[in-house]
Amino acid sequence: MELTTVWFLLIAVLWIGYFVLEGFDFGVGILLPLVSRDESDRRTVLATIGPVWDGNEVWLLVAGGATFAAFPEWYATLFSGFYLPLFLILVALILRGVAIEYRNKSDGTRGWDRSLFFGSLAPALLWGVAFANIVRGVPLDADHEYTGSLLTLLNPYALLGGLATLTLFTLHGALFLALRTEGELRTRAVGWVKRAGAAALASGGAFLVITQITVGKPATWATAVLAALGIAGALLATLRGRDGWAFTANAVAILAVTVTLFGNLWPNVMPALDPANSLTVANAASSPYTLTVMSWVAAVFTPVVLAYQGWTYWVFRKRLTTGA
Repeated sequence: MELTTVWFLLIAVLWIGYFVLEGFDFGVGILLPLVSRDESDRRTVLATIGPVWDGNEVWLLVAGGATFAAFPEWYATLFSGFYLPLFLILVALILRGVAIEYRNKSDGTRGWDRSLFFGSLAPALLWGVAFANIVRGVPLDADHEYTGSLLTLLNPYALLGGLATLTLFTLHGALFLALRTEGELRTRAVGWVKRAGAAALASGGAFLVITQITVGKPATWATAVLAALGIAGALLATLRGRDGWAFTANAVAILAVTVTLFGNLWPNVMPALDPANSLTVANAASSPYTLTVMSWVAAVFTPVVLAYQGWTYWVFRKRLTTGA
C-alpha cells in the first residue's frame, strides 16, 4: 500500500476519533439548558465531560496537523476556500472551552452557559456543512484555488449535512448523559435520546441517501445502512435500559457515517466541480521522504496517546449523581 493511501486512511481514522469523542461533548453542551433544572443539574452535566473534553479536541489538532504535513495542497485549498466557516468553528471552540473552564469561577453563569451552548451548536452544524461540500465538490480553478463564495457553501445539500451532524451529535450527547448520570437527570436525557434519535434518523437518512445517489459508490451503501442501523440500535438499547450498548451503537453510527464520506471521497481529497481541477491523494501529497518520517513518528507516539486517553476514560467511568 502506498504511503499516500496510508495517510488518507490515517486522517480518516483521526476524524472518526474526533467525531465519536468530541461529538458527545458537543451534544452535552447543546443539551445543557434543555436537561438542567437548576445549578446543581448544570454542574453535574458539565462534570460528565469535565475530565475529557480537552483531550477529545486533541484529535482535531492531530487531524489538522496530519493534513498539513501529508497533503499540503489539500490543507491550503481547504483553509483558504473554507476560511470563514472554519474561522467560526475556531471561535466557537474557543468560547466553549473558556466557558467550561471559567463558569465556576464567576458570580454569574448565564453568559457562560450561553457561550457553551452556541459554542457547541455551531461546530456540530458547521462540520456537517463543511464535509458535505468536500464530498459533493466545490468550484476550483486550474491552480486548485477556491473560486466560490460563502453562499456557494451554504447550498441545500450542505445545510442538510449540517442538520444531520447536529442531530447526530445531540443524540450522542444525550446517550452519554444517560450513561453517566442517574435519577431525574438521566430520565430527562433519555427523553432527549428519543427526540434526537428520531431527528437523526430522518435528517441523517435523507443526507446519506442523497449522498449515495449523487456521489456514492457501491461499497459505501453498506456503511450508510450500518449508520442507520446504529442509530436505530441506540434507540432500541435505550428503551431496554442498556445505556452502554446504546452509546456504543451510536458511536458505530458516527464511525459508519465518516467512513461513508471518506469512502466516497477517495481517491480525491478535494473534488472540483470540474473533475480536471480536483485534488487527489497523488497531486496533493507531500514527498515520499516526508510521509516516511511521519509514519515513523505516528507509529511511536500514537499508542502512547491512545493509552493515556483510554486510562483517563477508565478513571472517570462511574455515573454521577446530582449534588455529589
